[in-house]
Amino acid sequence: MTDVEHARLLVDVSRDYYLDNESKVDIAARHGISRFQVARLLAEARESGVVRIEISPPAHLDSDRARRLADRLGAREVVVVGSGGSTAATRESVARTLARVVGEHVREGATLGVSWSRTIELAVRHLAPLPACDVVQLVGALPVDGSGDSLDMIQAFRRMPGVRTWPVWSPLLVSDPGTAAGMRRQPEIAAALDRADGLDLAVVAVGAWTATGSTVFPQVTGDERRAATAAGTVAECSGRLFDAEGRRVVTPLDARVVGVTFDQLVRTPEVVTAGYGREAAPGLRAAVAGGIATTVVCDDAAASALEDLLDAATA
Repeated sequence: MTDVEHARLLVDVSRDYYLDNESKVDIAARHGISRFQVARLLAEARESGVVRIEISPPAHLDSDRARRLADRLGAREVVVVGSGGSTAATRESVARTLARVVGEHVREGATLGVSWSRTIELAVRHLAPLPACDVVQLVGALPVDGSGDSLDMIQAFRRMPGVRTWPVWSPLLVSDPGTAAGMRRQPEIAAALDRADGLDLAVVAVGAWTATGSTVFPQVTGDERRAATAAGTVAECSGRLFDAEGRRVVTPLDARVVGVTFDQLVRTPEVVTAGYGREAAPGLRAAVAGGIATTVVCDDAAASALEDLLDAATA
């Protein structure tokens, strides 16, 4: 067999096997050789470069992509999961991964702050028992149709052996600043919010300042929404508003919130935040820029939107 004939056989055998999914036995019969010769030819084709195999993991499994995104954002870590076929499926996927990430970060004796969102509520259901630690509720309750609230969630931690809880027995939003101030002075609530000064880790969610992106947005008045938007608000975290650069936005709404302050979150050494969908990207970027978040758990759609935002900023 000449060199040209051998090269042609390499190509034909490789095409039959890799592109047409034929078995080695069938390939051997067609070419009048043994299946062991077929195996040797396939190995030679890979070694010589006739066949080049490229493995391209899905975007949400591309760890290099997540590392590059973390570097560009200035985050310690970014974890990307697949976007589901529906909002509920995506939320479930993000929640499961958020539970894993939080579980990996909590150490015995730590003080963990937990905000509330529908994603965090789901994540707590998937959370493995934590080592002995303190869990501080960071915001009051915000009941939302189809889910529980932060008071239900804190009870899940209370049932874990060795875990002490510090609840906030209040709504997240109350009717007026005076009532909110009075709630914050209640001994149990004050104790919990004071504990937020010494958090080792917090888990929060970032909501875009839109009707669909935030559970807080629909709960406030039209005047409060317009005032927040006019002041540059792009997102909220635990009821605290911030702009595209992660700077705190103060509006009259701020005084009605019973929960962790913007500055307490910024002072927390490690803050894991979650978000999904393209709409979440500006808020996630701003949360990292402002020091509100150090680790981001998001879906592929949010990650792609973050990459687009970063590309636009450097164009």
